[in-house]
This record gives sequence, C-alpha cells and structure tokens, in this order.
Amino acid sequence: MSTAICPGSFDPVTYGHIDIIKRASKIFDKVIVAVLVNVAKDPWFTIEERKELLRKSVGDIPNIEIAGFDGLLVDFAAKYNADVIVKGLRAVSDFEYEFQMALTNNKLNSEIETVFLTTSAENMYLSSSIVKQVGILGGDISPFVPKCVQDEIIQRIRQRRN
Repeated sequence: MSTAICPGSFDPVTYGHIDIIKRASKIFDKVIVAVLVNVAKDPWFTIEERKELLRKSVGDIPNIEIAGFDGLLVDFAAKYNADVIVKGLRAVSDFEYEFQMALTNNKLNSEIETVFLTTSAENMYLSSSIVKQVGILGGDISPFVPKCVQDEIIQRIRQRRN
C-alpha cells in the first residue's frame, strides 16, 4: 500500500491545495494531508482550525487523513510509513525551492521520495497569501476558496480589524 504525505501550511486552504490533494488521492492508496507549524510565518488560523477547514474541504475523500505536525517532514513521513512526499508546483520559483527541499529530505531519509504535481492552469497564480490580501482589500475571494473557508476568512478579517 502506498502512502503519500501532502504537506503545507494551508493558511487557509485554497482550491489550488484541494486540486493537488484530490489528484494525489487518485495516485496513492492513502494521502495524509500534513498541516505544518511554520515558524517563519504568522498564521491566521491555528493548526486545529486549519485541520478543520481541510476536513470540511476534502474530508469526503475516503483515502485522506488530516494531521498536524512540527519538526522535520521526513520524520513525520517515517512515523506514518509514507513512501512519498507530494508537493504542488505553481511556477519555476516554486520548483527551485521545492527541489532544494526534496534533495535535503532525500539526504535525511533516502527511503522517502518526493513527487511534484504541477498545479492546474486555473490555479497557477493562487496562494493563501493572495487570498488573504484580496480579502483584506474587500475583494471577492469566492473563486479561490470553498464557501466554508471564505466565511472563516471574512470572520478573521473582521476580528483582525477590531
């Protein structure tokens, strides 16, 4: 049985993330969506909130599991007996960073492979940061995130303004 880890901050989850997760679920027997603590970022949502938004967005896919983690991704992958790390790529700039991370992960644990999935054309520009920026500026974020996520972002923007 092949198990893949699909890691990310998911702050918030977007249609781009969902696309990669759904496509990975068709390739691998089991996909663990790993919500990471990224010390370099100031998240809007807690790990538990991000996991819940993912459950609402992709929880109906039978071979998906959602978990949170901090520390090294290869250690998390080994804990779940994962064979593969799945990373989504939007542009060449993503590739340069993700390729460096893949080589580092391979050096740390050569038993775990990294697979890159290119983002669908309609999601190439999409990032969580862009969604938050558009929302802050009062733009329509409905094309970028599911309704349940949109509602939470709008609520969070209101909270941050107060």
